[in-house]
Amino acid sequence: MIWKTITWTWPLYGIGALYVVGPVLAWTLAMLAGLSLYLGPAIRADLRATGPVPPVVWGWGVGMLVMLVALWVGHLDWSLGMKQTIKSSIGWAKGWALLALFPLIGAVLPVRREILVRAQCRLGLVTLCLAPVLLAAPYLGLPERIWTSPLKAIGGPGPEYFSVYFFTFDPASWTPRWQFYAPWSPFAALLGVSTVLFALEDTDKRWRAAGIAAGVLMILASKSRMGLVGLVACTMGPRMMPLVLRSWAWAAAAGLTASLAITGTWLARTVSNGVDAFKGARADSTRVRETLQRIAGERWREEAVWFGHGTVQPGPHIVEYMPIGSHHTWFGLLFVKGLVGLLAFAVPLIWQTSLALRDAAMGPRGRLPLGLCMVIVLLTFGENIEIEAYLLWPALVLLGIHARELAEAGRAPVAGPVRAVAA
Repeated sequence: MIWKTITWTWPLYGIGALYVVGPVLAWTLAMLAGLSLYLGPAIRADLRATGPVPPVVWGWGVGMLVMLVALWVGHLDWSLGMKQTIKSSIGWAKGWALLALFPLIGAVLPVRREILVRAQCRLGLVTLCLAPVLLAAPYLGLPERIWTSPLKAIGGPGPEYFSVYFFTFDPASWTPRWQFYAPWSPFAALLGVSTVLFALEDTDKRWRAAGIAAGVLMILASKSRMGLVGLVACTMGPRMMPLVLRSWAWAAAAGLTASLAITGTWLARTVSNGVDAFKGARADSTRVRETLQRIAGERWREEAVWFGHGTVQPGPHIVEYMPIGSHHTWFGLLFVKGLVGLLAFAVPLIWQTSLALRDAAMGPRGRLPLGLCMVIVLLTFGENIEIEAYLLWPALVLLGIHARELAEAGRAPVAGPVRAVAA
């Protein structure tokens, strides 16, 4: 089911069904995981649970349940009514709940890393095959949007989740940007980074090349600054983690730190200029995002510290009527679900990232999980992570697989005296 869903991403996008398929897959496989845990050896061999649920996966489950409670309390505090509460609870089931369900699926069901890696590379090959048509569309006079699926009647954050696009025009520069199978371009860029990370793990050179090429194309064609940062940081960072255990690396770091006494002023000025240029590349977008964050932060502190406002609210003209609580996971959580909601997401994310950091320092097994954790963290600073889980789910499944691998390593028998001496 996982293999088919990933490899059929483009056909599913073509009928506007991706936003529906993600939650359906999550709840279906999560129920299968629960059944597998309950039946134990009574279930057929190839569906048996790989072991007990790892602690970090329990952390995700508890965190997302706390998120639901915070949502209910926020609705009660602001008297939003039963209809809005039910609607928001369904939204939770299609969004935040997926952050717990997919790691559970990866941790319990016998899903192999290789399935996810090769499926992402196959999806990359299809993307490369479709790329000439997508890239040529604005110059051939083709429309931006092809159509909007009737599935939008099911309900969702907006019609763009059910629409099929060739490309979109950037309103600031009136130049084309491509979003591929994502609802908008910046998210497509981070999906491209995720594709590159998966492809780097493929043992076949041809499939690896296809996945990397597709991921880089998605990043460049989306024209996203965040994607460029992620391409460098999320691929190089995990591979540099083993240096933490090397004494020569610490000596080199000490030497570089000492050199800051001479080069510090120049370096600080260069970094400051680079940050300004980075923000100035899309000044209007930066201004809107910063204003949204400021409004969300002020209203959270003044009106609803613990459980938030229960839902996003329309913004003023200065932010182009963008909803307050959107375009940033952390400020969005503070505004909508308060400090309780923020901690419910932050604790399991920090826990999962810490496990990946340690494992990446110990060996190559932790590279992919750490890179994907970094992608998720990057997304939280520019997007609302919960409404993107329906496409980010392969990364979440992989985090569950990694939690299972760590648990299995912890349960492995310790080497006897003879083996220990030989080692």
